[in-house]
Amino acid sequence: MIVGIGVDIIEINRIQDSVDRLGDSFLKKIFTPAEIAYCESKIKKYQHFAARFAAKEAVYKAFTNAHQSGLGWQDIEVHSDESGMPLVKILKENQEYSAFKVQISLSHSDNYAVCSAIVIHQ
Repeated sequence: MIVGIGVDIIEINRIQDSVDRLGDSFLKKIFTPAEIAYCESKIKKYQHFAARFAAKEAVYKAFTNAHQSGLGWQDIEVHSDESGMPLVKILKENQEYSAFKVQISLSHSDNYAVCSAIVIHQ
């Protein structure tokens, strides 16, 4: 049963400005080490950082709609399976979240990144 839906869109240059201005302090506040390594390995790394930022926001909104709260930036990790499909891992050590599955869809252009997220009660 779907219990929450969230969406977020972000301008890629806002993320690039934050990374350029604040550097590692921004990256380490928002992204997990695995996410940083993934994005840094890409030619257009800011698009990937922005997509993961949008994903974290969309997932947070979806959980808020599901009446769950308490997730921080580092509690949500976005990674990809072997085919490149984006997956979400909730890292927060809390059994409340183990009852849910999260599905996301990411997209980006030269200027924007967007994510939609659905939280499903298993």
